[in-house]
Amino acid sequence: MKLLMIEDNKSVSEMMAMFFKKERWDAHFAYDGNEAVKMFNEDVDGWDMVTLDLNLPGRDGMQVSADIRKASPTVPIIMLTARDSESDQVLGLEMGADDYVTKPFSPITLIARIKALHRRADLGKQVAAETPTNAVSDFDVQTDHFKLNTKTREAYLGGKEIKDLTPKEFDLLKTLAQKPRQVFSREQLLQLVWDYEYYGDERTVDAHIKKLRQKIEKAGPQIIQTVWGVGYKFDDGGVDEQ
Repeated sequence: MKLLMIEDNKSVSEMMAMFFKKERWDAHFAYDGNEAVKMFNEDVDGWDMVTLDLNLPGRDGMQVSADIRKASPTVPIIMLTARDSESDQVLGLEMGADDYVTKPFSPITLIARIKALHRRADLGKQVAAETPTNAVSDFDVQTDHFKLNTKTREAYLGGKEIKDLTPKEFDLLKTLAQKPRQVFSREQLLQLVWDYEYYGDERTVDAHIKKLRQKIEKAGPQIIQTVWGVGYKFDDGGVDEQ
C-alpha cells in the first residue's frame, strides 16, 4: 500500500512511521496543506490511501480534502480530528472523506481503520481489473431504472452513469439498492457498510448520504429517500414521474 499521511505534528508522524514500517507499507509524509496537495498531485493514480489532519498550516484540511477529491474522486481518505470538533467531522465527511478517527487515537485503531477501508477499495480494483470487457453488461443489482455492477464498481440510473463514487458511497448505494423500499436504520448501515471494526456515530451515514445524493442527482431523479425518524431506503418507483 502506498499511503500519504498529512499531519503537521511530526511526533505523531514519526510514531505512525514505525507502525507503517511494520506493516511494510510505503508511507510518505506531508507536514502542511500546500506540501500535501503538491505531493498528491505528483502521483495522483499511485496513492492507495490518504490520512488527513484537519488542522494544518499553509492550507487547511478541508481545502486539502477538496483539492484531493478534485484530482481523485475515489482515493480513500481518513480524517484525523479533535474530539471536540464534531461539526468539523461532519463537514469533512461532506467534503469527501470516507472515515474519521478522533485524536488522541491509538495507532492500532488507525491501522485497523486503514486496513478495513483499503480492503474494500482494493477488492473493487482487483475484481474490476480481472473482469473482461464483455462482462460490463452483467449487473448484480437491476431494477426498472437502476443498474449496478459490483465487479466494475459502476452504477447507472436511467442509462446514465452515476460518476465518481467513493468506495464507501458505492457500498452504501449497493446496500440500499439490494433491498428496494426496505428501510435501513443508520445503525444498520454503519454495521453493513463500515463493518464492525467501525465505531462512529450516525452523522457519518447522513454525511455520506448527502454526498451520494448529490452525485445521483447529476444522473437523474433522486432514488435515496429519507424515512423520517427511522433511516433511509432505495426507491426508484417515481423515476418515470420526474
